[in-house]
Amino acid sequence: MNTPWWDENDLNDDEFAGNRRQMVAHQIERRGIRDQRVLEAMRHVPRHLFVPERFQALAYDDSPVPIGFDQTISQPYIVAFMINALQLRGVEKVLEIGAGSGYQAALLSFLADEVYSIEIISELSARAAQLIAELNYANVHLRHGDGYVGWPEVSPFDRIILAAAPNHVPEMLLEQLAPGGRMILPLGEKDQRLVIITKDEEGKINRIESAGVKFVPMTGLAGSTN
Repeated sequence: MNTPWWDENDLNDDEFAGNRRQMVAHQIERRGIRDQRVLEAMRHVPRHLFVPERFQALAYDDSPVPIGFDQTISQPYIVAFMINALQLRGVEKVLEIGAGSGYQAALLSFLADEVYSIEIISELSARAAQLIAELNYANVHLRHGDGYVGWPEVSPFDRIILAAAPNHVPEMLLEQLAPGGRMILPLGEKDQRLVIITKDEEGKINRIESAGVKFVPMTGLAGSTN
């Protein structure tokens, strides 16, 4: 049996460790997420540090939590569902659009080889970058910018995940998805659904609609492009 990539002692390193275990047991596993790497990452990453201090008591509740600037950190199950849908094996280069507080990027840091994350709100980007650095998630690369255009100079990406909803699939992100890659995003305006996109080795795009969701809208160029 391989040695786990996480430190078992770190799972009990703070007063919220029990909350994390309960969150995973009751909100994630009971709803069908079975990937042990995803479950352990969620037991490990201190979600409460990624929300404003006044909301830390709510960090492990089964709901989104405000993080300022009319943004939220997503419901734990939705985060787990979307990451699980990426089917990460630990060798991938991942692009995240909408870093927010940095929580999802922190989870991805345990599950992928390299994580590139873009946040359009400068204050959130700076805050997330500082926390990611303090927690030493060294394979996460954060920058302030418009996620609609992606990060072309370091593309292609094996996986792409969006944490804000455009009303159409951004073509530039499709172009930056590697052959054999997967993308998941919330799509739509009032009626949103998660959409899983795959690109085969010949570049053919396939898409599957999944659960109904409610995400903040994607801003920047996404708001002016149809």
